[in-house]
Amino acid sequence: MPTVLLIRHGLTAKTGPVLTGWTPGVPLDERGTAQAGAVAARLAGLPLDAVVSSPLDRCLQTARAVLEDRDTPGGLEVDERFGEVRYGDWTGRELKELAEEPLWKVVQAHPSAVTFPGDGGESLAAAQLRAVRAVRDWNERLGDEAVYAVCSHGDIIKAIVADALGLHLDQFQRIQVDPASLTVVRYTELRPFLVRLNDGGTDLSGLVPVNQGDSDAPVGGGA
Repeated sequence: MPTVLLIRHGLTAKTGPVLTGWTPGVPLDERGTAQAGAVAARLAGLPLDAVVSSPLDRCLQTARAVLEDRDTPGGLEVDERFGEVRYGDWTGRELKELAEEPLWKVVQAHPSAVTFPGDGGESLAAAQLRAVRAVRDWNERLGDEAVYAVCSHGDIIKAIVADALGLHLDQFQRIQVDPASLTVVRYTELRPFLVRLNDGGTDLSGLVPVNQGDSDAPVGGGA
């Protein structure tokens, strides 16, 4: 039953005030570099079958930190399907400015209906579909007992989590994914299990695969 560790990239100088999107050449800043190192340290004792990244610089840097001093088959794998939502004309604009746009309220309340304006603008539904397909493809490629990491972006991780929980995409804005946080989903034959969400610092030793064959949820929560 494969387990995917979804890592959001560390902070950049633009994270927060600006919708960076697919803007090229936006590296981690000093804070983000430290965050990437901290994530790598947390994962150091956990065997990983693969480390996969969005092709954008901020994710590649975070993923490379995780791979440093680690013998992972295949090295760093890049999958464009884990790349950021293509925000079209919104890319590079300040969030406080975008909040005045009529589309902003739709993004908040009815994201499944949103297609971002302009050349190359993507719908949030299409972004979710490609990301979920990517996870399923990697699950099949790596096998039932795999534990692997994917470094991606906030909205993409939220969309994957919404799918894992069986939530309509319109509910995905209720999910929070902070920079350099860890979210873990374990996929079984019957259903996915959300194991961690927006985890910023707890022990990860419990993620080592042990007796994962049962697709049933423990009644009462289990031990």
